[in-house]
Amino acid sequence: MSAVFIVIEKMIPQMLLTEIERRYGVVPEYLWRDAPDYAVFRHAENRKWFAVLLNPPGVRLGLAQTEAVWVLNVKALPENLVILRGMDGVLPAYHMNKSHWLSLHLAALPDAVILDLLDDSFQLTRKKFKPRILHDAPA
Repeated sequence: MSAVFIVIEKMIPQMLLTEIERRYGVVPEYLWRDAPDYAVFRHAENRKWFAVLLNPPGVRLGLAQTEAVWVLNVKALPENLVILRGMDGVLPAYHMNKSHWLSLHLAALPDAVILDLLDDSFQLTRKKFKPRILHDAPA
């Protein structure tokens, strides 16, 4: 009898930085001296933020752990927040408007979900975006 192993890659910050630059042509901006690892990503044409990469202590995110946790803050439609927050690894936004932003726990979500929600945030913060309303949680 042979064993089958399925490896699920977890998004790590460096992979995410590389993917954002590849997809959107955007490099991170490091705005805070007291938080040098926190990176902001914004559109070149309107300077609106579409994502923020940070690693606060887990307890600040409502988690039991005190160690730093990598999260990506993304914008979402208010009408989709209830569905999205029902997913493991999707948290109320850290240091952002919780009516429009989410924190995605990078180690707790599949890469595909992170990238889909990142793309939604990118599109949502662009000029002239027609949003889609979710009826089920993304796969």
